[in-house]
Parts: sequence; structure tokens; C-alpha cells
Amino acid sequence: MKQIFNPFLPLDEYIPDGEPHIFEDRVYIYGSHDKENGDHFCMLDYVTYSAPVDNLKDWRYEGVIYKAERDPLYPEYKYMFAPDVVRGNDGRYYLYYSLANDYPNCSYIMSVAVCDTPSGDFEFLGHLRHTDGSLFQDGVIFDPAVLNDNGTIRLYYGMWWNFERDFDHEESIKRQIATFKKSREQIESASDGVMGPFTVELCEDMKTVKSDPVRIFPRDFRGTSFEGHEFFEASSMRRLGNKYYFVYATFNGHELAYATSDLPDKGFEFGGVIISNGDIGYNGRTIENQGMRTGNIHGSIIEINGEWYVFYHRHTTKTELSRQACAEKIEISADGSIKQVEITSCGLNGAPLIAKGAYPAIICCALTNYRLHYGPCQDERLPHIICKNNERFISELENGCVFGYKYFDFNDCSRIGIRYRSGDMAPSGYFSISLTENGECIGKIEIGDSASWCDALTDVSIKGTCALYFKYFGAGSVDVLDIIFE
Repeated sequence: MKQIFNPFLPLDEYIPDGEPHIFEDRVYIYGSHDKENGDHFCMLDYVTYSAPVDNLKDWRYEGVIYKAERDPLYPEYKYMFAPDVVRGNDGRYYLYYSLANDYPNCSYIMSVAVCDTPSGDFEFLGHLRHTDGSLFQDGVIFDPAVLNDNGTIRLYYGMWWNFERDFDHEESIKRQIATFKKSREQIESASDGVMGPFTVELCEDMKTVKSDPVRIFPRDFRGTSFEGHEFFEASSMRRLGNKYYFVYATFNGHELAYATSDLPDKGFEFGGVIISNGDIGYNGRTIENQGMRTGNIHGSIIEINGEWYVFYHRHTTKTELSRQACAEKIEISADGSIKQVEITSCGLNGAPLIAKGAYPAIICCALTNYRLHYGPCQDERLPHIICKNNERFISELENGCVFGYKYFDFNDCSRIGIRYRSGDMAPSGYFSISLTENGECIGKIEIGDSASWCDALTDVSIKGTCALYFKYFGAGSVDVLDIIFE
């Protein structure tokens, strides 16, 4: 039986910022394209994968759909950030994106490409402009989301950094000028500021803005329903019946939240958090004991074959530069609310993974030494997912480190083990096995010093569907390539 796990694309593929859309009875995932072990965000050209709506285990590589070199701003601006795709009223498909250069990584122009098919070879159409032909540069041009709202094409975009709270007025202006590539006049003439989520309507040509930008969230979040989960980036819009759902990354960085309104451009109220890529907030988990290392997040929700899902990305390496696509099932209650869901290893599988054979260790949904934090951490020793010599494994597992999986079906399993080798410090100890993160030990896997991959297993007695956790006790460090079931 074919199975699928998180991350759901090939393990050497890195597509963050995923926007899922259904076109022609297939689900397409559009996102940025990171390079494995890259040194910058979004180093590669856009590719897409698709799956039949009735079989989310069967993702197909559709190839490169757009190259950065097709934009006239290239090569001065060469990194294509988070895109979105919408089907226009003419039946063609329109790709919206922004290009950025090196730090501070912000773009200043929105670009549009077009294709007759959702997975074809998109061609550059133009840069977004006002009706007078001038470039559209209102607000912070970042993270487009596009909605065909019964024939009205709505573009959402924006970013909000904490300059106005962290610095005095003059320093805030200077930082906005440097970061957003705007003049002092552009920033100071914006009566409500340039930062935040905005929306505009587009003309039929799909590249001309026909309305003035409208800020959809308040500029000052204090005292509002958004306080504590303020807008940061990653705009995404969905319409469910007569209700608009705006999905976004909060200023906490690691969580996707949503807000709802009866109107597409105002009246939004905070709804809640959908998912955190460190499980922070789920069942009361705090940032101090996050289950995975956290970093930026971007994604959206979609209904597929009568079920609802959230697509998001996780982090590998010790940077934020090699991110992978994941997905989880969610539920939308009768009142329209969405409860936060946990991150899992089984994702789109529709059932627990079968505890038989070997699985890549890096499909773990928990990996921690309980001293993790948000963002890059190249100079720290901590457990992380890495690729070396074309092998992808968990590295730097030291005393007290935990890695875990949700969920497995253990009805035909009597032994559990790992494929491991010594890390950069010779190990001496064992792994305990438990069915909850801090649960009772149900088995021990003794390990030794080995420079090459070797297997170590132990007998267990488990029935039913359970989570699975491994915790290392001992000296030195260990790398783990696979988990094994017999």
C-alpha cells in the first residue's frame, strides 16, 4: 500500500510558502523554491507539483514553470519570493510574484506572468502599474495573494515590521527607507503608513491596479482582537461561502493565523491560530519547550474532496534557507472557526503510517533538546536535519535530545530500531523508546561507536495507533538515518 508522509514532496525538494489551488481536478502547490543547503532564500526557479484531488498520495513533478531571468529586473533582482496563481476571467492562469536582491531582501515591484495551463511555461506579462502607467509601489510590495472573487480580481499583499514600536520616529523612517526601498516622501506621505496588509482590485488585463489600496487590518493592533498575533507577512485569501478568510503569518513568526470578515476589504476580526511549525500553543506548549526549531511560516487552507487541509513549511539545516512543504488535515466548525492542529509525520496520508520496514528519520515531527529558539542557529550545537553527501539525516543528537513521530499503526510490529552512526563525538549510551514525549520507557536501544551506518533494534510490545519518541541518554553525539520496524 502506497503511503505518504511529511514532508510530502521528495526529500530533496524544498518548496516553502506553499499556496495550494485546485485547477482541472488536480491540486497544485505553488511556492518559492529553496536550494538544499542554500545560502539565501528562494535561490531556484519556480517549479510545481500536482496531485489528483482524490489521491493526495500521488504527487507529480510538473517541472520548471517560470525562470527569474524572464523578468526585466533580473539579474539585479534575482530571488523570486512567495508567489500566488489565480485563474483569470479569460481562463488563463496568472502568476504573481516579487523579485528581491540580497539583504535586506525586500522587493519593490510586483510582477505578473501568464500561461494557458496551470503547470505550463509561464511568460512574463508585465509589472503591476497604475492606470496612468506608473509603477504600482503603494505599501510594501511583498507576498502576493490573489483571489478571483466571482469575477472581481483582488490582490492582497504587504509586510509589517516592528520599526514603529522599536525605534523613535526618525530611526523608524530611516529603517523603512533602507528596507523597503522607498523615499522619505513615499513613507511620510502615506497617511496610515506603508506597512500592513493591503488589498486592491485589478483590471481585466490582470496587471493594472484599478482601485486605491485599502488596509484590511488596523495599523495599531493594541487593544484589538489581533493583539499578540499581529500581522507580519504571508498574505493568503480564501472565500468560504459568504465569508472571507485571510490567512497570514503573525509577528510571532512560527504560526499561521486567520481572520474573517463578511467583506473582502474591511471588518476583519482575529479568528485564531491554525498551526505552528514548532507546535507552540498546541495543547498549551510554550515557546520555551517548542517541539521543533521554529522559523518563518507561510501557507494556506484548502478544501479537497470534502476535507479541509492547511499547507505550511518546516525548517531544516541550522538556517531558514532550506524549507520543506508539509500539510495537515484541519476542521472548520459549524460556526466557521478553526482549532489549532498539531504537526504530524503522517500529514496527507489519511491514516497512521504502518509500522513496518524502514522510514527516513527526518520525517520526524518532534526534534528538540528543549533549548531551541526561533531562526538561524549555525553557531549552536542542537539536533537538526541536514543533507551531506546526498544523505539526509538527523545530526547532533546529544544527551537529552528527543525526536518523535505522529502517528504509527503498531498492530504488526514486534521490534523497533534505528540506523545510526557516531556523530562528531564518539557516543556511549542508549535511546529510550516511549509512546508520549515524556512517557514511560518501553524499550532501550543500546548503541556503540561506529563511523558507518549500523542498525540497532530492541523488542517491543505495542498495539494500536500511537506516537513514537526516541530520547538519547549518554555521552557524545549520534546521527540517525532511519527508524526501523520489524
